[in-house]
Amino acid sequence: MSAHPLPPPSAPSTSRRPVAGQSAAEQSPTVHPHRWWALCALLTAEAMNLLDATIVQVAAPRMRADLGGPAAAVPWLTTAYTLPFAVLLLTGGRLGDRAGRRRVFRIGVAGFLLASLACACAPTLGALLAFRAVQGAAAAAIVPQTIGLIKAMFRGPETARALGTIGPVMGLAAVAGPVLGGVLTHADLLGSSWRAVFLVNLPLALAVLALAPLLTEDRAPRRPGLDPAGSVLAALATGLVVLPLLATGTTPMPWTAVGALAAVAFAVHQRRGARRGADTLVEPSLLASVRFPAALAALSLAFAATTGLSLVVVLQLQLGSGADPLAAGLTLLPMSAGLAAGSLWAGASLVRRYGARVMPAGLAVMALGVLAAIGTYRTGERPEALPYALAVVGLGQGLFTPAFFTTALKPLRPQETGSAAGLLNAVQQLGSTLGVAVLGRIYLAAPDATGAQRACWVTVGVLAAVGVAGRLMSGSRGARTATRAAESDGVSDHREPTHAR
Repeated sequence: MSAHPLPPPSAPSTSRRPVAGQSAAEQSPTVHPHRWWALCALLTAEAMNLLDATIVQVAAPRMRADLGGPAAAVPWLTTAYTLPFAVLLLTGGRLGDRAGRRRVFRIGVAGFLLASLACACAPTLGALLAFRAVQGAAAAAIVPQTIGLIKAMFRGPETARALGTIGPVMGLAAVAGPVLGGVLTHADLLGSSWRAVFLVNLPLALAVLALAPLLTEDRAPRRPGLDPAGSVLAALATGLVVLPLLATGTTPMPWTAVGALAAVAFAVHQRRGARRGADTLVEPSLLASVRFPAALAALSLAFAATTGLSLVVVLQLQLGSGADPLAAGLTLLPMSAGLAAGSLWAGASLVRRYGARVMPAGLAVMALGVLAAIGTYRTGERPEALPYALAVVGLGQGLFTPAFFTTALKPLRPQETGSAAGLLNAVQQLGSTLGVAVLGRIYLAAPDATGAQRACWVTVGVLAAVGVAGRLMSGSRGARTATRAAESDGVSDHREPTHAR
């Protein structure tokens, strides 16, 4: 999984005096000898969890046909996983801060393995949805630990290299999921049909568990509380906003408004708790400026656009034109290829040379691809030029993702790591859930090429909103100052971090 060769163990760096606010691992002068193999375990787990957010998109119509249920149940097969994932990520990040990130990571991987096996054996649609929710809860224990463990094992410029691998892996896993789902469902290995999309997690989880002892244990410098009231308010806000959007035939606005009020109550609770010095789910310093909230909005909207668009393409191919799962999955293959090419290009040269300016360029390319998709849908229910348009979308996403994560992660301080990781992953899953709910609802209201065009127009509007959020995230004076400070942290490993000085 790692893009870098495994270097020989590095010699210990010059000793540093302990810095207030740093974890024990970060204060250690030695470099973790197995850090690149350990990074392979973290990235594999990250990819496995994010893969499951999209892998059922192509297989979902076959699942519904085998287990029974209406066409409106198809988006639920994705949301049953992503909604618990999003809701519990903040709590998962705090658990890692409190009990140890490696410990929580290993427990989560073991739980994910068992839940995947249960999904593969599910006898009914209701049981499958329940097991998918357990999968999402286990994923919420795994993913928030990644950033903290990387920062505990890597030093200096290597930290930026390691963190830079997260964005491409996340984006590629999200887009590759439908392709792999279509291939596995069509292959019908040993008569497994759609059940193979869950069985593929077993060897991945076992490989992660085999490499997990190479991870170093790490936790927050100060043991935080779990903030149960904040967790309940966050769950209420997320559920009341998302679930009504999935209920076709009903008006979602009243419940969505109640969810918005719950979100306001959550924000007030966090601010009051921070003023009292109480433990909160969100580290108060992350919200001290507009930069990090803007990053959360940009990430949520970007994944809403790409995940929702992938679902619309798959639904139109299978429900609108009668394509089989393999054809639906292969149609998305150019999107994955474009994403891989764009990520490699951006990570190898563009981000180092142009920094945050790569983000709007990537968004412009994505919007161009979506507009091209709108044009192809005017030619018929199953346009031949659609894969080319999706390749352009994937290229734009590949350019955007590494630039976004490099800009968002650099300024993080040790005490912000767990909360920031939970928030970033939570809004990504929430964005994916909203994209599936909103764009899926728009398409199912008119399940033909016209409905696909309408969903694509909404996607263009969402990408424009991402551009506004990205400008707020990277264009402010505070953002540039924080980025320069973070870069100075990684230049020389023997100096104190800028925020400590």
